[in-house]
Amino acid sequence: MISPESNSIIKTHSLRKEFGDKVAVEDLTLSVEPGEVFGFLGPNGAGKTTSVKMLLSLISPTSGSGSLFGKPLGDPLARSQVGFLPEHFRFHDWLTAREFLGLHADLYGIPHRDSRKRIEELLDLVGLTPHANKKLKAFSKGMLQRIGLAQALLNHPKLVILDEPTSGLDPVGRRLVRDIIRDLKQNGTAVFLNSHLLSEVEITCDRVAFIKFGQIIKISALNALVDGAVSVQVRASKLQPEIIAGLSAWSQNVRYDPGQPADRLSLTIKSEAELPGINRYLVERGVEIFSFQPEHISLEDLFIQVIGTDGGL
Repeated sequence: MISPESNSIIKTHSLRKEFGDKVAVEDLTLSVEPGEVFGFLGPNGAGKTTSVKMLLSLISPTSGSGSLFGKPLGDPLARSQVGFLPEHFRFHDWLTAREFLGLHADLYGIPHRDSRKRIEELLDLVGLTPHANKKLKAFSKGMLQRIGLAQALLNHPKLVILDEPTSGLDPVGRRLVRDIIRDLKQNGTAVFLNSHLLSEVEITCDRVAFIKFGQIIKISALNALVDGAVSVQVRASKLQPEIIAGLSAWSQNVRYDPGQPADRLSLTIKSEAELPGINRYLVERGVEIFSFQPEHISLEDLFIQVIGTDGGL
């Protein structure tokens, strides 16, 4: 069960959601802290959207527990502190950008004397001031993404949940979103980010969770994943099966490709500190090394290793 004294912005324990015989989310256990940018990664159908809907109380969990700001999921006061940009939004396209934000300000219960100033600030923040009186039906996908981000920030939220916030944006728009996320973090706002663009996650997130088949596979600080893991590419000859098998002492992910004049080995290790030991192991067993090339692994490669290749982003 969730402790009511928790200081976490989001905290869940064994959240589960079933739709008839189908288990959409099997075991969602995680926490998000104030000022943290938390990445939520998984293949299509992994349960990401269902998880977000449970956090927002748009659907009820079948079992398990969760809290926002230390209050049970669904608490009205807690929900009033959340901003949300869904991936598939359906905005009121007969309204202008300014009218649209005004409507949502009214739904938040923001007094008009405050909302007018806030709306102008946000239009400027997302670069839509020149289009403030244009109807949303004339907006491009990228412009709709920007106005959606503005509405998610109207209430000065302490938690912002962004589902594919850079979808449809050009490089300038993606830079804008990164800058906004950075400013939210500096102000102590937590950001829960679901994105297909792993390069964006790699730039912005503090921690990431990998979810597959409705279950959290791994949660880790991003710098520990990306800065620590190293991919090693080796070209060598006289590689015997028992020598290749012995590399399992350093890596569970060893790939061997025979070739001429040299065979190829690739393996992933935890840190550069293991490189001398691997090199010494090969040389002492008579392996002739043509090249030995380490490089830090990308988040995309890590995603494939953790999730596997039976599902794509």
